[in-house]
Amino acid sequence: MDFSHIPVLLQECLDGLAIRPDGLYLDGTAGGAGHSGEIARRLTTGHLYSLDQDPDAIAVATQRLAGLPATVLQSNFRNARAALAGVGITGGLNGALLDLGVSSHQLDDAERGFSYRADAPLDMRMSQSGPTAADFVNTKSREEIAKTLREFGEEPYAWQIAGRIVARREEQPFTTTLQLADAVASALPPAVRRKDKNPSRRTFQAIRIAVNGELDALSEGLDEIFDLLAPGGRFCIITFHSLEDRVVKQRFRQWATACTCPPELPVCVCGGKAKAKLITRKPIEATGDELASNRRSRSAKLRVIEKL
Repeated sequence: MDFSHIPVLLQECLDGLAIRPDGLYLDGTAGGAGHSGEIARRLTTGHLYSLDQDPDAIAVATQRLAGLPATVLQSNFRNARAALAGVGITGGLNGALLDLGVSSHQLDDAERGFSYRADAPLDMRMSQSGPTAADFVNTKSREEIAKTLREFGEEPYAWQIAGRIVARREEQPFTTTLQLADAVASALPPAVRRKDKNPSRRTFQAIRIAVNGELDALSEGLDEIFDLLAPGGRFCIITFHSLEDRVVKQRFRQWATACTCPPELPVCVCGGKAKAKLITRKPIEATGDELASNRRSRSAKLRVIEKL
């Protein structure tokens, strides 16, 4: 299987994790095992647990991590606690990494239906199970579709696009990616189509997030994984769009805040203690060299926190 994967912000992640050779680590998004392989190679008596929900990623990661101190498990990172408990790990992680969004393989394999540039079945399921993107656009109401495009795609023409999708599916149900891309483009004003060479990008992002429950998975996974960290354990998260980054930024800030009293109180009465300290106050972004060699790094942001 051709599973090309250039790990984004690799050295920055390795630095952020502050890897101990005897440590216990989790990569919640194995993908092509780019990050996992480099973490595992730095371990001696330690061990890495590498999760992914995609059967393709599991097959490739298992192959690429063979012979290294690593175990590959098929699971969404939102279920990290149960996945690790299944192999006898109930906590004590020295570090964890999440590389969010769609893997290069998922985008490049047209048959997976993530890309608006190639015609393929309208799928978009990361786990290859459950309802597809075609099910979504063929069954949801105009209101539900528009809400999804606004919230998850920040699409200014959400209502018009949703209306065009509903009208088109009455003539013929959507089955392919280019049918959807064409419907989106046809709903936009000509000036917008001329200016934006990828007018479907926000719609495809929004539907992908909805189909895979990505923001719910992120919120749940953040709490599960943070709880599994040992004191001093590092948590590194790479996001690729503002919605993900906002969730991570807010949760990190919450964990790193001691006092939760209302600001109008002159003194603290809650007695709260911070659960973590921020290692990065601002997100780390790709260098010019990385941007030149890997275009998918251009929107990547890395945030790092350490459990107290």
